Amino acid sequence: MLIKSKQDIKNILDNGRRMGEILEKLEALCRPGISSGEIDAEAEKMIIKAGGRPAFKGYKTSAADRPFPATICASFNDEIVHGIPRKDRILKSGDIFSIDIGMLWRKVFTDTAVTVVVGSVSKEIYKLLDVTRQSLEEGIKAAQPGNSVAAIGKAVENYVKSQGKYGIVRDLVGHGVGHQVHEDPHIPNYYDPGLESIILKPGMVIAIEPMISVGGWQVETMDDGWTIRMKDRSMCAHFEHTVIITEPGNIVATRRPHEDA
Repeated sequence: MLIKSKQDIKNILDNGRRMGEILEKLEALCRPGISSGEIDAEAEKMIIKAGGRPAFKGYKTSAADRPFPATICASFNDEIVHGIPRKDRILKSGDIFSIDIGMLWRKVFTDTAVTVVVGSVSKEIYKLLDVTRQSLEEGIKAAQPGNSVAAIGKAVENYVKSQGKYGIVRDLVGHGVGHQVHEDPHIPNYYDPGLESIILKPGMVIAIEPMISVGGWQVETMDDGWTIRMKDRSMCAHFEHTVIITEPGNIVATRRPHEDA
């Protein structure tokens, strides 16, 4: 994992603050009747107004892949990540909707995500969101200098298992971030003893992103080549923050304004 310079860290903090403000504004748009395409268009406008560039638009994982066509990943219900926003995909009451968003600003990247309730949902789904959100916080608590990368996944997994029977997605993981959208190492949401040897050091920047379902953990990619959904079609949630490892502990760069209150 790359150690970021003091200037990189400052820029990541400034980027993350802007990103948190943008994501909070996008959350407020998530109401019945709006399309994921409209939310995506607003996201791009906000990022450009902030002086940045969408991190995901045009992204591709290999030379053969279709570039990602949008600013946000817009995932509904049993879709866990990488959903493509569309003008004809309308949010309705009873949906849960995940926004994953990243920004390039002054040569550094941040990455963050949230899952929101549209209208009203069952108590089971509210609990899913609460468990996933809190599992992110448990992972952040474990992301301390001197701890291993494995400690993050262990903290997330232990918390989720303590809350009931949930699926912890294993094929998708968090990652380093900063100079690129995705950097080493992988940050899984389960305990991997092979990562005990990777120690967190000041200047490292990581994206922690639990992905949890009310069913199993297996996923599959849809025909568009990007959208990944739960294989058993269970409802699922995704929360993410960019976290900077520092001498005293860590700083969450992408906190939304209401989270700092």
